Amino acid sequence: MLSMTPDTPARQTLRRLPEHFPAQGERRGEVALLQGCVQRVFFGHVNRDTARVLAAEGFDVHVPRLPRCCGALPLHAGADPEARALAKATIEALERHETVIVNAAGCGSAMKDYGHVLRDEPEWAERAQRFADKVCDATEFLAEVGPRAERGPVPLKVAYHDACHLAHAQGVRDQPRSLLGSIPELELVEPREWELCCGSAGIYNLVKPEPAAELGERKARNLLDTGAEAVAAANPGCALQITAQTERLGRPLPVLHPMELLARSIAASDRAAATAPSRP
Repeated sequence: MLSMTPDTPARQTLRRLPEHFPAQGERRGEVALLQGCVQRVFFGHVNRDTARVLAAEGFDVHVPRLPRCCGALPLHAGADPEARALAKATIEALERHETVIVNAAGCGSAMKDYGHVLRDEPEWAERAQRFADKVCDATEFLAEVGPRAERGPVPLKVAYHDACHLAHAQGVRDQPRSLLGSIPELELVEPREWELCCGSAGIYNLVKPEPAAELGERKARNLLDTGAEAVAAANPGCALQITAQTERLGRPLPVLHPMELLARSIAASDRAAATAPSRP
């Protein structure tokens, strides 16, 4: 696991996001953003970019300090009592919001399953299902509400990786591709065996490192064969696994979250607008 851990400065891991990102332009609604645990520590910039994109699209974004874990990791490990306790804490922290946005596929998959996780607890079952119905992956939500912020060019050839917890568990495949396809000058390419797991699979690469590494190498080779300059992946576990495997093959590829690419595109449009000559 240590070999896959990114070299993240301690100051960056402890940096806190503002608890509120105000909507830009006409307000379209409000959302809460789950920061997650792996995402918060190693990929805090993805949370920041997600909040900025949502705000640019007209949504008030609330970024609560808690919960620190939604229960996905213990759920993957079969630690049901801990998973249920964390699910309840997450519901209590976020249920007042209209929509709960998740940018880590493993977290989203677990949270959308809260109704099942708490089905045997009468005082929680319906409440958990109501909450689960509010949960949306960031790409799923933005594709549904439609774009409003202008997109600028991001000249990059990108291979899209389907995270298992997004594509298979949540059925979210077309939405991220649609969003990435809206970015000018971004070329989106598809690897062979899109349905193949990268080997991360929750905690699979921790408990079964050898077969996980075999899967990871196969996935990495398929991605590299596209000739892409970067990979888009909507799950931190996948990002860690793919980064480690492409580096091991001696052909490192940056792995970017779709929200990072959208944030770059919106920022490029803003810069262009700021430097455009004013009309007489």
